[in-house]
Amino acid sequence: QVQLVESGGGLVQAGGSLNLSCVGSGEPLRGYLIAWFRQAQGQERRMVAVITGGGSENYADSVNGRFAISRDDAKNTGYLQMNSLKPDDTAVYYCGLRRSYLGYSERASDYKYWGPGTQVTVSS
Repeated sequence: QVQLVESGGGLVQAGGSLNLSCVGSGEPLRGYLIAWFRQAQGQERRMVAVITGGGSENYADSVNGRFAISRDDAKNTGYLQMNSLKPDDTAVYYCGLRRSYLGYSERASDYKYWGPGTQVTVSS
């Protein structure tokens, strides 16, 4: 069983930056894909970025070039650096884990472990 806790969210003006962290406990994250999803009010949870165990990164088109996902397996932590934030980025951000051997996925339903989320609000 893995427990995840996100942090780093908050209120920021458009054009600003935030760095989200996702700390895991109970099991090493080394064998997992780490993904960041976001869910705006009234909308479904959608993939923002995914990083594989080997460090390959994939991004949603809406954040490509502005956000950067990374991981530090020695610290059992995943990160999401968010730059040039826009009001449309406002959402609750969640980190999720999927066993690497199951293959790459961008569907929230394929991720087994989730943190409680952290709110990101971008004002115009």
